[in-house]
Amino acid sequence: MATMTLFHSPLSPFVRKVMVVLHETGQLGRVQLQAVNVSPVAGDDQLNRGNPIGKIPALRLEDGHVLHDSRVICEYLDTQHVGLPLIPRQGSARWRRLTLASQADAIMDAAVSTRYETFLRPADKRWDGWVEAQGEKIRRSLANLEQEHLAELISGFDIVAIGVACALGYLDLRQPDFGWRDQQPGLAAWYAEVIKRPSMVATAPVA
Repeated sequence: MATMTLFHSPLSPFVRKVMVVLHETGQLGRVQLQAVNVSPVAGDDQLNRGNPIGKIPALRLEDGHVLHDSRVICEYLDTQHVGLPLIPRQGSARWRRLTLASQADAIMDAAVSTRYETFLRPADKRWDGWVEAQGEKIRRSLANLEQEHLAELISGFDIVAIGVACALGYLDLRQPDFGWRDQQPGLAAWYAEVIKRPSMVATAPVA
């Protein structure tokens, strides 16, 4: 039975990350989905209750408290199931995985910022230098994943792999000409297999 409410926008990569965690941990049935349509200049009154900054995703718990930020929500959900944890519980491995998960989130942040700048901002006010800087952040991060962390991604579908997969999916959705596969063939091969997972298929965005 659904005891929590997830405020979401289906095209958000951060929302997708939470949805993949729900699928992977068998908790989808505990959550009722509440779609909201928000942007940097338009909020939602229901979303703002208990979440004054208006962030999505936001998870309203059974007791009425609201968790926001995908990292917080994913960590909470990871403590609510009996399977293998997606985030190491302690030690250096925990901080290493959380740091890499943050890197995946930063790719999403840069991609979403680019979307806002190129789609929502009036054409005469767009800042090309900003867009170029976001693209460089993404390219550096993907190169780092390819060169230094590919073996870790291949080793299991944990919180890092989920974040990277959702980030790549969002790039394909919003910047299909970004060309990351040409520069990161190992990452591309890994992603081609990962997107076959039921959790990724079920959460695939449709523009």
